[in-house]
Amino acid sequence: MVQYIFLFLAGLALFLLGMLKLSEQMQRVFSSRIREYIRFSVRKPFYGLVTGLATTILFQSSSATTLLTMGLVSAGLVSFYHSLGIILGADIGTTLTIQLVVWKVTDISPLFLFAGIVLYFLGKDRVKTIGEALLHFGTIFYGLSLIGDAAAPLKDSPVFTRYFLSTQNPLMGLLIGLVFTGIVQASAIPISVLVMLGMQGLISLDNAVPIVIGANIGTTATALLGSVASDVNGRRTALAHLIFKCTGALACMIFLSPFIAVLKATSSSIAQQVAFCHFLFNLIIVSTFIFILTPFSNAIRRILPGEHAVIAMWPEYLEARHLGDPEKALVCVRNELKRQIALAQRMLLESLELFISYRRNKRQNVMYMELVMDNLQTEITTYLWGISCAALSQPLTKKLFAFSSFAYDIERMGDRSVNIGELAEQKFKRKAHFTPAANEELRDIGTLVLDNLADAARLIEKKDIALVRLVIEREHRIGVKIKKATGNHLDRFYNKLCLAEAGPIYVDVLVNLEHISNHCLVIAKLTNELEEEETA
Repeated sequence: MVQYIFLFLAGLALFLLGMLKLSEQMQRVFSSRIREYIRFSVRKPFYGLVTGLATTILFQSSSATTLLTMGLVSAGLVSFYHSLGIILGADIGTTLTIQLVVWKVTDISPLFLFAGIVLYFLGKDRVKTIGEALLHFGTIFYGLSLIGDAAAPLKDSPVFTRYFLSTQNPLMGLLIGLVFTGIVQASAIPISVLVMLGMQGLISLDNAVPIVIGANIGTTATALLGSVASDVNGRRTALAHLIFKCTGALACMIFLSPFIAVLKATSSSIAQQVAFCHFLFNLIIVSTFIFILTPFSNAIRRILPGEHAVIAMWPEYLEARHLGDPEKALVCVRNELKRQIALAQRMLLESLELFISYRRNKRQNVMYMELVMDNLQTEITTYLWGISCAALSQPLTKKLFAFSSFAYDIERMGDRSVNIGELAEQKFKRKAHFTPAANEELRDIGTLVLDNLADAARLIEKKDIALVRLVIEREHRIGVKIKKATGNHLDRFYNKLCLAEAGPIYVDVLVNLEHISNHCLVIAKLTNELEEEETA
């Protein structure tokens, strides 16, 4: 008996390992296409539904899709309303794993493992990536195969067969599914076990259905735990996911007998009936909510009030119709640059705040904002290239090149803010505490750099000679303070007043702040060279 318990635990461990690794790999591959992901998912709720479905099939985990969506919502890249369609799609996508178990993909899981390892070791680049994905996919189903093998001896247990083949209290089954899924944070495991028990004739559909329903509620545990460190929109998404599942569970439990009767009519196989139960349960949820997402999202906002700005991934001011008129087109670029540098200000502020109080979701927000920053630079540069195709006067040509430089400099500021966020993460993980003197120096220099960034934003809006001089003077002060702070750090280090691992982090932060200030200086100098504009 003990060996079968170990076999079950080994299968469970392999399943979770394969699922986590496949999810991580798909997210790495997926990150390069996240612009298209966001652009497609926010068009209509139905497109969000399709996006959530496809993403979950790739990740083999609805929890991973939900957490990714919550991160995008918290960062402001996707609105709470648009996240709902993705969540509903993820609920449908997760049912494919169970259907694959019914089709006995577990029996050929060693083939996936073998093919994956061969491609991984013999292939290069893309082939190697495919091999790694196959290896993780095979690990998921080989783990489920071991779980099935561990359950096989149960058919010889009269106590087990008597309990699961005779009708039990459905609320007890719901509780079992909820608790077990909440612990392992993957509804595929208990439902796959039910499918394999069904294949061996060890469970009745009447007992399996409540467990499936409970497992669907339990899968919301991942999002609820993730929402603790999230902002109001992330918490709204987690609450909406819980309400989706609880509403479906309530409806199915109230009409449990007719629900089971429908399932029995779909197939003679208990394993297939269990898979249909999982699919039909989530289909009922999608059918109920997809057409009422607007009033539903408004109701959730009333339950969890609070404002949260959404950062548009795509340009808001670059209008193609103005490309024929360079002056109007450059006004469009100026407006987009103002939006881009406002984002740079937010990124730097949030990165510096991580040194005061490190929060993983804040660090993640900076990473997501960098995606917007990169996209805006690409779009602005492309738009400027379109303007350059027209006949331009010398002042307009100078302005065009200046704006191109602004877009680059602002994007580099975003990169530097990401670096600062990474350094804050290192400081947190290594417990590399700064001395009070170092914290004071960092706060002083950070404030000056933020001031320079704010003035650079004003200069993009309108040329101001006094402001240009102020930025230049402040840049000099920042350089002097950074040089002094570096010297002070060396003194503290020699006198053993600071931790050795804190030193490189502190110096790197100062270097990145100096580079950000340098980019502000470039913007100020280029602004100074532009000709005075007539005020409209």
